[in-house]
Amino acid sequence: MEIKLIEAQIEAILFTIGEAVELERIAGAIDHDEETTRKLIHNMMDRYEEEERGIHIIELDGAFQLCTKSEMYETIIKITHIPKKHVLTDVLLETLSIIAYKQPITKLQIEQIRGVKSDHAVNKLVEYNLICELGRMDVPGRPILFGTTEEFLRSFGLQSLDALPIVNPEKVEDFKLEAEEEMQLKLDI
Repeated sequence: MEIKLIEAQIEAILFTIGEAVELERIAGAIDHDEETTRKLIHNMMDRYEEEERGIHIIELDGAFQLCTKSEMYETIIKITHIPKKHVLTDVLLETLSIIAYKQPITKLQIEQIRGVKSDHAVNKLVEYNLICELGRMDVPGRPILFGTTEEFLRSFGLQSLDALPIVNPEKVEDFKLEAEEEMQLKLDI
């Protein structure tokens, strides 16, 4: 089958589904192996990025999605009148970072790391679809386990959680010292 036709089929699948589609499903639909399908999609991704287009294909944990480029956001807002950008405060970003790096994690574990209640932050992140319930821990009380969503990956331009920046251990120690000093200052006041 001609490559242009296969690419058109892939484009139609991604457009119609409207969310991330696993590589194996796309390969099955176009009657090709996963390796060939991945190469075709990556070629399409490269062309979309090179050309002046309002859309692109992103990869999310072994799945692919056709999306509007973020540079088009302001134009889209003019027609939809419904801005969907959520403002992530420092508290939300801090909580989201803890969840991203420590998942699956309970609210109590988040609060132990942060040193303050995190109900509001966790609820907001669930509302923004950046985190979700992954299940329950098998201990008394069965606390909810939280983790990041596909929307988290999409929002931060990550292909998978493996793409999260690696935190330098020396920086972690610096952060711990800063936090301890800050806590001591609060206790002295």
